[in-house]
Amino acid sequence: MKRNLALLLAGTALSLSLGVSAADAPAKPETQSAAAHVTPPKDEKSVTHGSVTINGKRIDYTATAGTIILKNKEGKPTGSMFYVAYVKNGVRDPSTRPIAFLYNGGPGSSSVWLHMGAFGPVRVISGDAHHTPPAPYNVVNNNDSLLDVSDLVFIDAMGTGFSRIIGKDQGGVGTPKDFYGVNADGKAFSQFISDYVSRNDRWNSPKYLIGESYGTTRSAVLVNDLQQQGMDFNGVVLMSSILNFETDSFNPGNDLPYISFLPSYAAVACYHKVTQCPADLPAYLQQVKNFARGEYASALMLGSSLPAAEKAQIVQKLAQYTGLKPSYIEKADLRVSLFQFMAELQRSKDLVTGRLDGRYSGYAADQLAEYAFNDPQSDAITGAYTAAFNRYVRQTLHFGEDRNYIVLSDTVGRDWNWKHYGGRINWPGYTNVAPDLAAAMRYNPHLKVQIENGYYDLATPFYGTEYTVEHLGLPPALQKNITLNFYDCGHMLYEQPESIKQLHANLVNFIRGSDQGNR
Repeated sequence: MKRNLALLLAGTALSLSLGVSAADAPAKPETQSAAAHVTPPKDEKSVTHGSVTINGKRIDYTATAGTIILKNKEGKPTGSMFYVAYVKNGVRDPSTRPIAFLYNGGPGSSSVWLHMGAFGPVRVISGDAHHTPPAPYNVVNNNDSLLDVSDLVFIDAMGTGFSRIIGKDQGGVGTPKDFYGVNADGKAFSQFISDYVSRNDRWNSPKYLIGESYGTTRSAVLVNDLQQQGMDFNGVVLMSSILNFETDSFNPGNDLPYISFLPSYAAVACYHKVTQCPADLPAYLQQVKNFARGEYASALMLGSSLPAAEKAQIVQKLAQYTGLKPSYIEKADLRVSLFQFMAELQRSKDLVTGRLDGRYSGYAADQLAEYAFNDPQSDAITGAYTAAFNRYVRQTLHFGEDRNYIVLSDTVGRDWNWKHYGGRINWPGYTNVAPDLAAAMRYNPHLKVQIENGYYDLATPFYGTEYTVEHLGLPPALQKNITLNFYDCGHMLYEQPESIKQLHANLVNFIRGSDQGNR
């Protein structure tokens, strides 16, 4: 999630190793190398206690901030994964209480956003649709924490937060390729969750995955992998989802994103009053969706053979929905990419429009630029979250005093390996983990999936999610296990005060409805 979502570029992490057989190795000097004296990495843990008040009820909990060492098949350490777990006190049988594993995306984002903005016991107050003023920041009790229905484990992906690769210099054998990729990342999280469940007697607990943005991509891979290993899940929550990257990739020859983004363009244009929007936004957006997948999709399919008269009609309707000038749309050949839209929508005001949340606006660095190069939403809240968590983890959780907490890592996103073959044809293409989710639902017909979408999200547009869900190829009985909810906000649903209340209520109902014990 966050600004690293702009780094959705394929990458590879290369490593080189050289082995020497014992017979050919030179005699060892009496003084061993420095690497031989490296202290083997160990798990770390800091346990504290606290309380949170949710809807007037106090909940006491035990918080554990720590690391779990991941190992390869030979038992050698490859990485140290950081987490913060909150477990409710006073539960008669903790082994059967629901537990949720939460993470953000990027790739290259820590879990600070879901932790300090959505579901942890405290949250930082940031400006909704405007830039948050600098420190001091206000950290308050989180009335919308999910501790009322589930224990929570926030996990930082490798290379983010305090999670680090353990290479040879640290006494391990880990390399970036072991973690920086769709498949490698899934395996790392799978190992972490399996280890955590075993060490904390949670095998009999109802289990949930809650991921945001690329975290939803991870969830599809992860739930399929873990269930194939014998760990069934009760539910998966996909927040601001992206499973099929074809719906989001404005590459030449791919018309699908122009269709999937159009309803979000229309919502954002309404918000900024560039167009006149009816009072009933959902009904209006349904109208836009019907046009997008009907007349507009047909027009794009015709390409250069589209008759001039029909093209003129499409231009006028696109201008009506997006607020962009007909001449601009015609020059774009009916195809306005995301970063063009961000730059053009409010150009007359010398402003660029937000990507993660189209309600945000910011000053353009270059008013002549065709594309927007910054995201006002990311700029607006990163400082608040970074400062709040850095203080909280050290002063309250008593962990990481002498370490650097990486909120966002450009390195991880740049080196990411996007190869993933979730379908039946082993052929290069867009990353698509939708088949993984479908496979997990077929494997476990009790698995429930709830998808949360923001109307003003220009990073993972809500219609792209709907399109993906409609193309999972599931039988009707399993398709009914998927629920989609929509919110009057952007990518980070919890940034809008009313949306976080609605989100909490929806997730409470989801967990209680899929936990047969209703604990």
